[in-house]
Amino acid sequence: MTVRGRKRKSGNRYPCGKRTRIETEKDVMQTAIEARQRHYGVTAKQARDERLGTAFGRLAWHGTISTTQYEAGLEFGELYRRHHMVLGLPLPSPRSVAGLLVSGGIFGGSSSEPDAALVERLRRRFDAATDALDQCDRDHRFSPGRRPALLIYRAICVDEDTTLWPADDLGNLRVALNALVRVFRLDRQ
Repeated sequence: MTVRGRKRKSGNRYPCGKRTRIETEKDVMQTAIEARQRHYGVTAKQARDERLGTAFGRLAWHGTISTTQYEAGLEFGELYRRHHMVLGLPLPSPRSVAGLLVSGGIFGGSSSEPDAALVERLRRRFDAATDALDQCDRDHRFSPGRRPALLIYRAICVDEDTTLWPADDLGNLRVALNALVRVFRLDRQ
């Protein structure tokens, strides 16, 4: 009996005979690197920089904000996420429907209550950060552009694209980031 057609490629197969597609982490990263090269016109080495992965990080990449301001923004983003997760509040932009279900406690969520001391520390730290942002809003209420606290929320928590933001908004964002630098005590270099 002769077999017609080309030789089967080696590899794992489903019961129907179709080859399985296992995408490795390297394949995923290569796709992201190629996309960053196309979109931002950078080299492959530059495309590996994690800052290019978010709109807020690209502000740091282009030098619109300083390294210390970038670190303060990352710190606030993590604090915001932890605060909302611990208190059971919804995040502004869940990454998937599964993320919604987990954060909503539908499945995979933790059924145990968080430690009261941890919750109190987290609340105090979050309140200090939001109080500083509220003070920025009050101090800059007559300046042109949008409120600094809103810009922090949009740039860090929602990851809004900042390429079309006017210079006044970027200035107000820097003011709010400087307030966060002081709150998180990152200015002692």
